[in-house]
Amino acid sequence: MRRVIERAEAGEVRPARKDRGRNYDAVSSLVVDRVDRSGGRVSAKRLLPVARTAGYQGSDRNFRRLVAETKAVWRRDHHRGRRPAVWSPGEHLVIDWGVQAGLHVFCAVLAWSRWRFVRFATDETATTTLGMLAECFTVLGGVPKVVLADRMGCLKGGVVANKVVPAPDYVRFATHYRFRPDWCEAADPESKGIVEHLVGYAKSDLVVPLLLEDTSPSLASANDAARAWCAEVNAVVHAEIVAVPAERLDAERDLLSPLPSLGLRIGPAPVLRTVDRLACVRFGSARYSVPMILIGGKVEVINTDARITVVDTGTGEVVADHPVVAPGETSILDEHYGSTRPVPRRAVRPRTPAEKAFCALGPVAEAFIAGAAAAGHTRLGPELVELSALEAAHGRDAMLASLDRAIAFKCWRAEDVRSILAAGTGVAHPRQPGAALDLAWPVAPTRALSAYSLASISQVMP
Repeated sequence: MRRVIERAEAGEVRPARKDRGRNYDAVSSLVVDRVDRSGGRVSAKRLLPVARTAGYQGSDRNFRRLVAETKAVWRRDHHRGRRPAVWSPGEHLVIDWGVQAGLHVFCAVLAWSRWRFVRFATDETATTTLGMLAECFTVLGGVPKVVLADRMGCLKGGVVANKVVPAPDYVRFATHYRFRPDWCEAADPESKGIVEHLVGYAKSDLVVPLLLEDTSPSLASANDAARAWCAEVNAVVHAEIVAVPAERLDAERDLLSPLPSLGLRIGPAPVLRTVDRLACVRFGSARYSVPMILIGGKVEVINTDARITVVDTGTGEVVADHPVVAPGETSILDEHYGSTRPVPRRAVRPRTPAEKAFCALGPVAEAFIAGAAAAGHTRLGPELVELSALEAAHGRDAMLASLDRAIAFKCWRAEDVRSILAAGTGVAHPRQPGAALDLAWPVAPTRALSAYSLASISQVMP
């Protein structure tokens, strides 16, 4: 310090500081090369063993500082400048799929109004995706000019020179609804970040609470929750546009194309069935009832959301809606048959003269025959002539009373009925038991069991 002060007082010029370099200068070019080849994604942790092999002997901290500075320089020269999207009313609908815990989430955003549409499905096939789009257009009340989608395998037929060729079914769908299909760049989620944000929002705010309540919700209950969630988020102020999406949609709907007057059939060819004589159709080895007026006619069977919908091919009207049942089972709706299912009944139908004469006594005689047959009285047929003769001897009223008593006591032979008639009217008639008899019984004095112990007895007896 003294020498430095003396040189300064003497007016000597301070010598230039010698550049001693850094302990990682020997591997700087190696780090620059690896960072450039990895696109700025390689970590210092993975580069350190390579640098050690190349001769680096410094600390881990110094090497992490080198990698961080090199990455910062690389990003400054290789950043992707983007300008914010400017959306026009009625122009773009952006769609995408997401998956969480086995639930496939279809998300769509009307870009200008930020109106959101979310539904659940079991797969991401072309039929499901187009069905979701059709439902979205129906709820939206119109069709935007452009539908921007990711390069979904279910909607694209191929890629030629970076141009996506849409699948024929998607072309037919777009032509029917009069919109232009558009696609984002490959491996570029930022080009549709508006719907990517909705997918993440739906997962965190809708799917996670739904799975907390039910670990395996049905598709119908999940979609009910999705409809309620969409109504909720579309009715509050959106942070980006500082407006309510549902209110902006009212203004934007006038710029949307109208929905086509006829619906488009989506998916494979319809399943046609002929209604059999039981007023049922068979699907998946199970039977489903339809109105009896359609017996012999052709109907279309649609299986969606674990339900079977039957449509009359002539009028297009839905004539039946059943839950899916297991093979071999039957789903019956009473209104298709005009009444509830009757209890099986085997009526008494007299054929011989003896049977007709006995059954002329009325319902009591029919009940007697049914009871005797159920009890296995094999002599009932020959004894009907004898029972009819007892009516002539004792009169109709006495005969009816004796048959009533025979039915009550399950006496089915002719001699039993004759004995009842011979007893006349002085016999007892059984009645239903009445209410329990409640009497106030006297209370007897009691003692505890401890009074009979040896200690208690020794205290009483000297």
